[in-house]
Amino acid sequence: MNSRLALLTIGQTPRNDIVPELRCWLPDTIQVQEFGVLDGQSEEEIQRLRPEASDHRLITRLGDGRQAVVRKSWIARQLQDMLDEIEPEDYLAVVLLCTGEFSDLHFGGLFLDAQHLVDHGIDAICAGAHRIGVLVPLIEQTREFHYKPRADQELRFAAASPYEGDELAGAAQTLSDCDVIVMHCMGYTEAQRTALSTSTGKPVLLARRLVGAGIAQIA
Repeated sequence: MNSRLALLTIGQTPRNDIVPELRCWLPDTIQVQEFGVLDGQSEEEIQRLRPEASDHRLITRLGDGRQAVVRKSWIARQLQDMLDEIEPEDYLAVVLLCTGEFSDLHFGGLFLDAQHLVDHGIDAICAGAHRIGVLVPLIEQTREFHYKPRADQELRFAAASPYEGDELAGAAQTLSDCDVIVMHCMGYTEAQRTALSTSTGKPVLLARRLVGAGIAQIA
């Protein structure tokens, strides 16, 4: 069996804030190769990708640890270009490390989309929940959020960047009366999940945990 995984990030590589935690789910024999949409982009080029008011936006991490907010439409085109250049037989699977919705992406081999893994995980784990808390990096993302709960379920949103600032305590207060909380971004860390769970006393689902568990099924 092929032992190579291709990990696609919408930011810059290496994603040493994500990949070490994901590797905890994988056998030592699995080799990981990272691809970043913003790899090789200059500071000026990244600044030109900032979304206008009407644009859908995504947040990601640059190589120096700073965050960047970019237009989703541009990222989607670049992701498809990257997928077109990857030979399916070279990898066990390609994994997209972003929980944004990219419904038009296609690939000729096994493709694990973080958004599908996380949202289907929410469906399964939160079936008995009445109020689901959702933590996203940017408050603007709540207007374009793609997960649809059942008619008898409520989504309550809060925003806190996984990369900058200190907004987690305020988000915890907003979500403290939810039945379960979802940290809906691959940038959120295990340490942040623990802090949110401790401060709210509620179960917290971490996107990278759900994705890591999915990868582990095929590795």
